[in-house]
Amino acid sequence: MIRDARVKPHTHIYTGVATKTINLTEGAYVRLHSLKREGESFSDVVDRLTGKFALLDLVGVLDEKSALRIRRAKRDLGRRLRRGVNARRRG
Repeated sequence: MIRDARVKPHTHIYTGVATKTINLTEGAYVRLHSLKREGESFSDVVDRLTGKFALLDLVGVLDEKSALRIRRAKRDLGRRLRRGVNARRRG
């Protein structure tokens, strides 16, 4: 079989989630592995260390009064932004 040097064969296993393979030095791997908590994947560790979180992690953080104030502030900000966009379109 003759292979074109420009074509690099690869294997892809579909898992339902997009994945990337990364290379780590042995030291980086040991440090990352030492940060893993029981039941965590390496992706979980990276997400935790880089500040990524699921919105469901926020459930129960605010009391109902605070949540209502934030909803109103968000609604009011949206209205002000739309007014500004509409004014620029007209002007």
